[in-house]
Amino acid sequence: MSPGAVFDLKAYLNEKRLLVDAGLEACLPESNGLTSDLIRAMRYSLFAGGKRLRPILCMAGAEAVGGNGTDVLPVACALELIHTYSLIHDDLPVMDDDDLRRGKPTNHKVFGDPIALLAGDGLLTEAFSLMTSPEIMERVPPRTLVQAIRLIARAAGHQGMVGGQAVDIQWEGKSADQKVVRFMHTHKTGAMIAASVASGAILAGAGEARRRSILSYGEKIGLAFQISDDILDIEGDSETMGKQAGADEKKGKMTYPAVLGLDESRRIEEELVQGAIEELRAFDVRAEPLRSIAQYIIKRKK
Repeated sequence: MSPGAVFDLKAYLNEKRLLVDAGLEACLPESNGLTSDLIRAMRYSLFAGGKRLRPILCMAGAEAVGGNGTDVLPVACALELIHTYSLIHDDLPVMDDDDLRRGKPTNHKVFGDPIALLAGDGLLTEAFSLMTSPEIMERVPPRTLVQAIRLIARAAGHQGMVGGQAVDIQWEGKSADQKVVRFMHTHKTGAMIAASVASGAILAGAGEARRRSILSYGEKIGLAFQISDDILDIEGDSETMGKQAGADEKKGKMTYPAVLGLDESRRIEEELVQGAIEELRAFDVRAEPLRSIAQYIIKRKK
């Protein structure tokens, strides 16, 4: 992209989404064997029409520091596997007990609870297989690859997404302050978004200063993304979002609007996005996708 050119985020997202979809298809083809039902359940949620935000952020993070997005595609796809596993498990009756995801019946509604549970398990473990595939190991030094995998593992586990989900469940129906809600959001959603963009930068060989800036950018947009979700749950359209609007309030979920109100939530969201863009002030036009994605978080409708 040349200086002064207008960046086309829609075209960029479409281009990267096609790359990710092809990569996911290659790593999880259809099967007619004894585990065909399990594979179908895994593919059902994986190809249900997600935005592919996390893998796209991984590729954009690599590009922002001078790398090639396609070089980190196996790790980018692994991030989508982890994200999809978390959605399947979140929807289960023992968790949020949701009927719809992306406009379709949730995994357990189609395949039953046991297979849905195993589909999530299968996607999570396949992600780590993909992150250690010969394709990525040929492109990235072992020490660098281990650093990226460790970052992702911590973001996905009890120090990140799983920990945030536990807090979400434990505080359902209770009164919480902003500190609790911020902890929940930064862990349940923000940690994996931050790890997605930061892992791309790490894999592309970014220096320590740029890694810190990219990680801080990711932390800010991760929290902004979840606040945006909270607001959409109140103001969004169920058909557009592909899930039932108003579900958070019905379940007594602790959200930013519930604790601080809509106006203050919007103010914090905008502040986070502007702060994220400021983290990229030392980066050139190759970081324009990241700047545009930060703005997209506020404008999105689903």
